[in-house]
Amino acid sequence: MIEAVGLTKRYGARTAVHNLSFQVRPGAVTGFLGPNGSGKSTTMRMILGLDTPSAGAVTIGGHPYRRLPNAPRQVGALLDAKAVHGGRSARNHLLCLAQLSGIPARRVDEVLGVVGLQAVAKKRSKGFSLGMGQRLGIAAALLGDPQVLLFDEPVNGLDPEGILWVRNLMKSLAAEGRTVFVSSHLMSEMALTADHLIVIGRGQLLADTSISQFISQNSSDFARVRTPDTEPALREKLGTVLGGAGGQVLPEPDGALRVTGLPLPRISDLAHEAGIRLWELSPHQASLEEAYMRMTQGAVDYRSTDDKLAGFDQPLPPGAQPPPQLPVPGQGQPGWYPPPPPQQGGPVPAGRPYGIPAQAPAGQPYGAPVQAPAAPVAAPAPQPHPYREDSR
Repeated sequence: MIEAVGLTKRYGARTAVHNLSFQVRPGAVTGFLGPNGSGKSTTMRMILGLDTPSAGAVTIGGHPYRRLPNAPRQVGALLDAKAVHGGRSARNHLLCLAQLSGIPARRVDEVLGVVGLQAVAKKRSKGFSLGMGQRLGIAAALLGDPQVLLFDEPVNGLDPEGILWVRNLMKSLAAEGRTVFVSSHLMSEMALTADHLIVIGRGQLLADTSISQFISQNSSDFARVRTPDTEPALREKLGTVLGGAGGQVLPEPDGALRVTGLPLPRISDLAHEAGIRLWELSPHQASLEEAYMRMTQGAVDYRSTDDKLAGFDQPLPPGAQPPPQLPVPGQGQPGWYPPPPPQQGGPVPAGRPYGIPAQAPAGQPYGAPVQAPAAPVAAPAPQPHPYREDSR
């Protein structure tokens, strides 16, 4: 079991993890969720003794990682799949780890078979794809047959078959009574894999609960109701009936109704009493992603914004004014020249500044008035180079 008590980590004036306390119990897959920069990787590094806590403590089986006898035989971890010497083959990489921990060499071939890398066991790891690197990292974590396993984004770069394999692997390891701690940003995959969730935001604990409780506490269930599309009046009538019974009714884009505040049997009874025929009456529950987004929306540090130049190259509607010209770096300075024009006779490309002619003679500055080309000037005769052999 992994247990953290008051775990805190500071980097100068920045606090990455603050007073974090939780337990990761054996026999279940525990998901570790949080936005980018929330402190997940820092927490895992402190669990493995790679970072020293500023305050608090974290133990594995009652002992700090650094005090565990032959720790690789008790704890396996995948934090960075790229932490491999690229010049070594997959087998030699695992063999080095095995020899450092007193693990028999036959175990190397066993884990290569578990992760499906037998065919490339003798190839150098620097030529591995991201998915193959992930498989090699998982093999290293399983090498000592440990009881505690930590995985940070284990499905990155894997194809659908590989993702399914990792999911089943995690579940089978937990079913054997091992402690499995998994960090991931793939909510759909975590919903299928994890039994328990630990969610942090800005270094602080936000939730420590089961998947089902987390979703129910951070979302609202609703019923989806549909009447015959050929009778729109029934839809309006049903909305009035359900609203009068205390339900909250919202229209869906496809013509159905989203109803909250009333259980499904009550909705069915009200529709039957009003003589309304239903085409659909189904319960719906929010996804883990929706519940996660609702809980962590105040703990996100990195948010994207709308692109202010989106659509800048699109043609203007009739009567619209052109947008202001953006300053060009270096324009007006000595030695600056406008970009060359497109191929003569071609269409005006999108994004061309307003007022620029469609065509310009070759060699004429882009944006200058179109002028008749001057008479060709004969090129001067080549002169011998003073440092060449043929000029001596």
